[in-house]
Amino acid sequence: MPFTGKFHSSLHTFNCRWDALTLAFWRRYPNPTSKHVHSEDVISRELDGHKLRTKRIFFKSNRLPRWGERFLPSGSQAVVIEESIVDPKLCTLTTYTRNINFTVLMTVEEKSVYFKSPENKDWTSCVKESWIQSNVFGFSRALQAFGSSRYKDNSKKAIRGLEYVIARMNETEPRPAITFPHITIEPQLVS
Repeated sequence: MPFTGKFHSSLHTFNCRWDALTLAFWRRYPNPTSKHVHSEDVISRELDGHKLRTKRIFFKSNRLPRWGERFLPSGSQAVVIEESIVDPKLCTLTTYTRNINFTVLMTVEEKSVYFKSPENKDWTSCVKESWIQSNVFGFSRALQAFGSSRYKDNSKKAIRGLEYVIARMNETEPRPAITFPHITIEPQLVS
């Protein structure tokens, strides 16, 4: 069956090395643009050869338009699963994200690939692709248009939030060394 929903693709380049961006990715919540993300938890994490595979769960909310309250109770939270693969040999971070509730109304799936920019080895590019689909008879186009618009807005916020975390990691204020018995970790700026 052919895909009948909305597809969105975007490319963004961060002025940040891939290794630093990957570190910022794991630290991206909380940030000022992510107040809709209530919690994140790691479900599993394992090494698969040289690749790190992680599965996380997020609880998120977004204000619904008035017409949306007919479909969902006010204050409803979306539950989102994120599966990621970090490949340090290829310098890629690939994420697959999808909602696991409210799927009767709409499914939103996203694939993001972060990689060293071909333009500058000190930059990281990200290609995001999303698929938004609804099969609610009589409302599918309206729900897909709403989902697409909301996805685009939240995608921009996610980029700004990640850039905020990167900037915070790059602050030049002094940081104390972390000391464990027999080990001292000196602070380093991430660029």
